[in-house]
Amino acid sequence: MTKKVTMQQIADHLGVSKYVVSKALSGKGGVSEATKERVIGVASQLGYFAQNSGYVKAGKTGHEDGRLPETGVRQSVLVLMPNIRFQTRDSVYWGRILDGIASRLEEKEIGSVIVMEQKVEGFLQLLKPEGLLGMIGVGEIASSMLLEIHRLGIPMVLVDHEDMLIPTDTVYANNYDCMYRLTKHLIGIGHRSIGFIGNIRYSRSFFERWNGFRHAMEEFELWDGHDHLTDLEAMEHFDEPIKAWLTRRKKQRLLPTALVCANDSIAIDAHRAAKELGMEAPGDFSLTGFDNIEDAARHYPPITTVNVPKEWLGIRAVDKLLERIERPEEPLEKLMILGDLVYRQSIQGIKP
Repeated sequence: MTKKVTMQQIADHLGVSKYVVSKALSGKGGVSEATKERVIGVASQLGYFAQNSGYVKAGKTGHEDGRLPETGVRQSVLVLMPNIRFQTRDSVYWGRILDGIASRLEEKEIGSVIVMEQKVEGFLQLLKPEGLLGMIGVGEIASSMLLEIHRLGIPMVLVDHEDMLIPTDTVYANNYDCMYRLTKHLIGIGHRSIGFIGNIRYSRSFFERWNGFRHAMEEFELWDGHDHLTDLEAMEHFDEPIKAWLTRRKKQRLLPTALVCANDSIAIDAHRAAKELGMEAPGDFSLTGFDNIEDAARHYPPITTVNVPKEWLGIRAVDKLLERIERPEEPLEKLMILGDLVYRQSIQGIKP
C-alpha cells in the first residue's frame, strides 16, 4: 500500500518547517506567494493532492441510480462556474452545460448550489460541506479555488477544464479531433491558405481546437508560418481586431481563402468584419465555426460548424460525479464526448 504523503515530507523536501507548509496549503496567508508556489509545486510532485487528504468526507448517495437516501436531509451538488469573460449563465455555450447539469440533478432528485464567485473568500462563506455530495466545476477555475474544495475532501468533476495540481475526473468534447477533421475537409475541397481566429489561451477547448487545426495543416505541408489571429482579447464583439488583421493580410497579399474560427460567435464577428472590407462568404472565402449555437444556423449564410452536445457534457458530469462518490477508489477518467461536423452554406470548394 502506498504511504500517505504528509506535510512533514513536503517540508523536508523543501527544507522548511511543517508550519510553513501548513500555512501555504491552508490558503489563509502567512507566507509569500513565491513560497506558496514552491510548496504547492512540491506537494503536487509528491502526490499530496491525489490522495484523500480532505478534512470532510462527502456522503454516499445510497442508491444505485444516484437518488439520495430518505434521511430527511437533502444533500446538494456544488456547481462552480466563476463569472469570467464570456463564461456566464446566459452564454449560449456555458449556459447549456449548466442546463444539462440541472436537468440530470433534478432527475436524480438532488439539489444544487450554483456559485459564480471568482474569489476563494467569496464562495467559501456559502459552503456547508456536510450538506454537499460533491462539486462540478465548469470552465476556467483558479487553482486556489479548486484547492479549497479539495481540502474539504469533496469529490470533484471538471467540465472543459483540468488542473495539473489536482487530479480529477474531467469531461470534454473531442475538440482536437473535430477541428482536425473540419480543417482536413477544407483542404480536401481545395483550400490551401487557411487562417485561424481565436484566443488560444481562452480555454483548454480553444487550445485543443488550435492544435487540431495546426496538425491538419502540417500533415498536408500547408503550415507556412503566416500569422494567425490567436490572441483576441476579451470584448463583446471582435469585429475591429478581425478587420485589422484581415486588412494587414490583404496588404501582404496573404488573404486566406478560408477562415477557421474557434467558435461560432467569433465566426459571426469575422463575417461581419469581412463584409466591411467588401468580402462575403462563401463567394470570397469559406467560413467555419465551432459549437453549433443557434445563431450559427440562423446566420446568413448558415455557418458550417461542429455540433458540441453541450447539455450532454453537463449530464455526463453529473453521472461521473455520482459514480465517483459510489466508487472513490477507481482510477480517474477523462471522458471525451464526440462532436459532429455540420456542413452548411458558408463554405465552398476551390477548383484546381
